[in-house]
Formats: sequence, structure tokens, C-alpha cells
Amino acid sequence: MTPVLLRRVALTALAVPLVACSSPEEAPATPTPSAPVPAPTEPSPRVTDTVASGLETPWGIAFLPDGAALVTERDTGRVLEIGADQQVREVDRIAEVVAQGESGLLGIAVSPTFDTDRLVFLYVTTSSDNRILRATYDGAALTDHQVILEGIPAARVHDGGRLQFGPDGMLYAATGEAGDRPLAQDPASLGGKILRVTMDGEPAPDNPDPNSPVYSLGHRNVQGLAFDDEGRLWASEFGQNDVDELNEIVAGGNYGWPEVEGTGGAHEYIDPVVTWPVSQASPSGIAYDDGNLWMASLRGERLWRIGITDSGTEDFSTTEFFTGEYGRLRTVVAAPDGSLWLTTSNRDGRGEPSDDDDRILRIERPSIENP
Repeated sequence: MTPVLLRRVALTALAVPLVACSSPEEAPATPTPSAPVPAPTEPSPRVTDTVASGLETPWGIAFLPDGAALVTERDTGRVLEIGADQQVREVDRIAEVVAQGESGLLGIAVSPTFDTDRLVFLYVTTSSDNRILRATYDGAALTDHQVILEGIPAARVHDGGRLQFGPDGMLYAATGEAGDRPLAQDPASLGGKILRVTMDGEPAPDNPDPNSPVYSLGHRNVQGLAFDDEGRLWASEFGQNDVDELNEIVAGGNYGWPEVEGTGGAHEYIDPVVTWPVSQASPSGIAYDDGNLWMASLRGERLWRIGITDSGTEDFSTTEFFTGEYGRLRTVVAAPDGSLWLTTSNRDGRGEPSDDDDRILRIERPSIENP
């Protein structure tokens, strides 16, 4: 089905309390009638290699300056390093991780000044909350763990978890509302938000409220963050029953949940730029590369390419790849060699794993010029 193209506005609003709901990541894959998506006419990306196999729900990937990658496993609490030789070795195991449902060891980010500070950041679910840890990587292990931000609501569902450094050097964190809908509209809560903090976990000085880490609000469950070449921030978000979303994030923006799922049309909220039926998406990680966003879909079991046009326009082209070939897809990242790395998520309790799941696949993507 062709995604709906939507108009955007940017104001904030108050919430009306509603009851909690289940997550589409957990929901059974009931068919949704839809028109077929036309086959791609441009050259398609292709899988050229399996970087790693036999993993346990790989969730976050972050590359080091030397090209090695650090990978988190959601359910085991392990942090792995994958070197240029594709050898996998454990460099940490976070003892306080509580992995239940969608929670566990989630996002990872490497400091933009790693060569001098050796810092790595982790998004972790504990018995009491979600929190961000900072650690030092000495080349052999992660050491000197410090909590820099705590008190993010945690539950079996809607934990968010993606970490991403922006071109401004600030750390952005995607959170969920932990199944408690009103938290998304509560500016005092860290749930259902995109947060923006310094490397010490303090609110970024020029945040909408300089005393708060909250950068945007009204989110249900964001698991994907990516910046493009213009410095724009994009976020993928799980809807409830109707549609999943791609949003362009602006400072202080209110994205409507729980008042709105998908397009609201009200001036108080920012509409998504693209929506998909939940059967075609349930989006987790996104990556920006060469003028396009790439979005990994769990329930949809496909990789989406979304063409991004210049600022101020509303023409987003979308194409799907690998539909049903590799099962549930969790995370996609742009690798230093120009490829994409794509993780399966078939051992997360909702997939049908093959003998070598979960895997990290190397994707060679064609050069595509946007219309």
C-alpha cells in the first residue's frame, strides 16, 4: 500500500488520560487488507554477506573509528565487538539488565570524540527504570560504568531505547510511555519523549526547557533515530492499531499521542510525514545514507527505503525490499564501508528463528538519486 503523505505543523498541547494498550510489536500478525506495493524499478539492494550469526536479539549497533562495531544483545545483556575480521567477542555483560518483553539492553552510541575520550553510552532497563549508562572502552572491555540519566519509565512494552549523537554533539534518546499513555503528554515525565542531553546526562543548554532533558513529546514508542545531511532529526514510531509513523522531529514539538494516532489534522500536534499500516511496518531502527532513510520493520518483515527531499517539501517516495525473506528486522545502520548492516530479530519471542538466527546481514545498496 502506498503510504499516506501528510502535512506538518509544530505546536504543543495537553493530554487527556486514557487506558494502557498492547504493543504492535507483541500483537499477532493479523492480516490487514491492502493494495499490493509495486515492485521496485530501480536497482535493488542485495545481501552480500552474513557479518555474524547465532546472536540473541541484537538490538543496537555503533561503529568505532577503526571500523569495528559494538553490538548490544537485548536479552542477554551482552555487549559484543565485531572486528574487521568478523570475529565476535564479548566485551561486557551488564549485570543489572532486566529483559522482559521489549525491555533489556537496548541502544548504544559511541562518543563523537571517541578518539580522545573513549566513551560509549548504553540504554539499559533495570528493575526500577530505564537509564543511560556511560562507560569507557579500553579496547578490550567496557569499564567505569556510570549512570548519567535515570528515571525513564520502564515496562514490558514501550521502552523506546534508541541512542543517537547529533551533529551538535548532544546525545538524543528515544523513550516510550511504558504502556501508560498520559505520560507521553506529561512534560515532567521522561516517558514518551525524545530526550536531548550532554555527555554528562545534563539537559542540553538550549533545550525547549533548559532545565529539562525533554526535546519533544507526545510519542508512543520511538525505536529509531537518524540525522540527515541537513541536520534534520527523523524518528520512527510504533502506532497502536492503525498506522506506524515516520516523523520529522523539531524542538518542542508535540506529536500527539495519545490524542492522535497517525494524522490528526489539529493545529496543536505535528503530523507524521509518512504512515504505514501496522502489518507492513512496526518500525524499529532507521538509518540515513546517501539521501535516503532506511527503516527496519519487525511485524512487516521488510526493509523500507524512504527518499527524503529538500526541506520545505512534502514528497516522500517509499520502496520496500526483502519482504518476508529474513523474518523480523530490528536495526539498520550505515557502515563505514558504504554498506548497510541489518539485524534480524527472530529470537525475540515473536519470530520464527532459523538455525543461524539472529544474524547481522551486510547490504550493498545501489546509488539512488531521489526524484
